[in-house]
Amino acid sequence: MAPSRLNPAQLSVVPAQDLPETTATPEQLDSIKAQLDLVLLALEAIANLGSEAMLQAAEDLQLSETISDRVSLWRLRQSSPLRKSSGGRKKLDIEEARALVLVSAHLAELHQTLIRQAVEQLEALTLQGKPPHAAALLGDYLDRFCNFYQERMAEAELPMAKLTDLALKLLIDLLFYGSSGGRRRLWLALLDRAQ
Repeated sequence: MAPSRLNPAQLSVVPAQDLPETTATPEQLDSIKAQLDLVLLALEAIANLGSEAMLQAAEDLQLSETISDRVSLWRLRQSSPLRKSSGGRKKLDIEEARALVLVSAHLAELHQTLIRQAVEQLEALTLQGKPPHAAALLGDYLDRFCNFYQERMAEAELPMAKLTDLALKLLIDLLFYGSSGGRRRLWLALLDRAQ
């Protein structure tokens, strides 16, 4: 199901207005990078997104200077300390983190119907005492998320129960990040977790 594209003229996205100014230590930036990459991983898995969708979101939000092409997006994603790496990591600065927050929240908003449907299925299955894989949408999401995580992350041997818990927590978080005020909520959550 293709999401409806927002007209860039309708967007009231100005990072300085939406996301509080902050400074961060290198350790805090590492935490922010890791959390942002996991949020994007969850978005990829639930909506079956690729880099094209992320680049389109950056263009829609007028963030093409920060996220200009596949290489720049890949370098920003590779800055996560959780990622497998073959060498030096790009340093992510606060403005790049803010840009990724806006892209993440925008994509969560575009795919809000799908995310809401998945969360509703999760709630129903939990009440029935059934596993999440009992619903096709959730099963596909969990399979993709676990596969992506195992392919890309250094800690690929994480137990399946922990990976599933992480995937489901991120799915619920996406519901909030795609709602009204979601980008601010995501930014504040990242800052809080980085403390």
